[in-house]
Amino acid sequence: MKKIISVSTLLALSFLAACDDTPKQMAPVQVDTNAELNAHTDEFKKEIIKVTDGVYVAIGFGLANSILLEGDDGVVIVDTMESNETARAVKAAFAEITQKPVKGIVFTHNHADHIFGSGVFAEGADPKVFAHESTDFYIDRVVNVIRPAIYTRAMRQFGSHLPPGGRINDGIGPFLGKVDGADGISLKRPTDTFKTNLKTEGAGIKMELIHAPGETADQLFVWLPEKKVLLPGDNFYKAFPNLYAIRGTSYRDVLQWAKSIDLMRELKPEFLVPSHTRPLTGADKIDGILTDYRDAIQFVHDQTVRGINLDLGPDEIVERVKLPAHLAKSPYLREFYGMVDWSVRSVFTGYLGWFSGNAAELHPLSRSEHAKRLALLASNGTPLLEATQQALEAKDYQWAAELADNLILVNDDVQQAKLLKAQALKALAETQISANGRNYYLTRSYELDGSLVIPPIDTSKNPREILHSLPMENIMASLPVNLKAEDALDENIIVGFNFPDIDENYFIHLRRGVAEVQKRKSTSADISVTVNSQVWKEVLAQMRNPATAYASGDIEVDGSVIDLVSFLKLFQPEK
Repeated sequence: MKKIISVSTLLALSFLAACDDTPKQMAPVQVDTNAELNAHTDEFKKEIIKVTDGVYVAIGFGLANSILLEGDDGVVIVDTMESNETARAVKAAFAEITQKPVKGIVFTHNHADHIFGSGVFAEGADPKVFAHESTDFYIDRVVNVIRPAIYTRAMRQFGSHLPPGGRINDGIGPFLGKVDGADGISLKRPTDTFKTNLKTEGAGIKMELIHAPGETADQLFVWLPEKKVLLPGDNFYKAFPNLYAIRGTSYRDVLQWAKSIDLMRELKPEFLVPSHTRPLTGADKIDGILTDYRDAIQFVHDQTVRGINLDLGPDEIVERVKLPAHLAKSPYLREFYGMVDWSVRSVFTGYLGWFSGNAAELHPLSRSEHAKRLALLASNGTPLLEATQQALEAKDYQWAAELADNLILVNDDVQQAKLLKAQALKALAETQISANGRNYYLTRSYELDGSLVIPPIDTSKNPREILHSLPMENIMASLPVNLKAEDALDENIIVGFNFPDIDENYFIHLRRGVAEVQKRKSTSADISVTVNSQVWKEVLAQMRNPATAYASGDIEVDGSVIDLVSFLKLFQPEK
């Protein structure tokens, strides 16, 4: 069969060939290894696992899994490995199970470890290739203006050129297979795409493909309704999710990722077969693990946004956001792949961009200049307070501001340190040609010396017509980012909200530090609130006293009013 390889793939091959000169043979190394990460290698034992009748998964052949779905007169392959070499090994193993032809291929998303062995599985057949409608676009972005950086950083992330003994595993797989020569990869392009969901058959197998953005924007999951089998792609694996990839990636919508897992939970699968790590069996077990997984993702998102709204920078938020103990100890949320602190920084950047909010970081000294000055301070033994004062006297204002940042953290007299920084920022303001920069420096200087306070938004004075025009879905969805998670770690309560005037129902499940909001009626609510939507909006905006509204009959409560008041206090915005 003629291999089907796009121009972008050919360019990628030529690029890899140019960059992948065979390095000098490195001697084996003996490294001190993390015992837990070593034990995690067992997750990638090389084998074919029969999940249930007609469903098999190949594990340990490369970075990702490949999944075989056996039908009446053929098979469907879900994800096709990262290279021809690894794909051939999997194909040979699958051939020992069945010789039926490949009638279909499914790409759960565009990542190389899921698609670049597809030509091997398509040999001798003409299978349909199912994918999301945007997958082709993302495949073609393989070759782009930053490909040298992405390649180099990916090789570092996956340890692909470490000497023997240097790499333990790759967190979600044993290794990323290397691409060697012109026959290294192959690609069969998608033939059948969809936008939201697609019900189809392949080899007589009924499948539902559902768009579920998460690790990638084109991610989908596969649902086999007759077998109760769910294939989640890369939205779930046995490791804390890679909400940000250190090889470099555009912003991943982590809140949408949690919502995509909620779609999976609603199906109540009895078998879960990820595209990385081992399959799971048992509806209750799967539901519990998926719930913890989505809660961990939402927790990181919500508590990062809470920190943002408290005017904290990324470093400060990283210090605050730690997974609740019950999530941190879950074997499915150990940080073998993604990490919480990386994720916090990504969420911060996704909302606010590169600037931390610290005025001293608007125009910092170069790294080399900063290092030289630190070295000089160390050699001279100059105390930090004295060095900051000297920098101000020398009109070296940027250096003074950067030193003052450190002084604020370690000096016994924090107010003195803030006043020194205020002086530096006030002087820096007058050096700015940018009105934005000047205004920011000057405002922060006045805030630091106490002569200016920016008042918080008084939502009670917002025009009612604007408040009433806001969709209730948006208002309810905004509540979780205000949750005081540290005060809710022992809470497990469901509160339903019924808005008869707009015929909408919601519930909030406050579950051990995470508030899950669903737009539907709960059949197991501990407390039910019935209220006109406009009244509720005014209560949340502090335009109306909730006690008065309750006393007048505008709010009806089925359940404990005291528990409801305690529940709502957990979501009050912090000043």
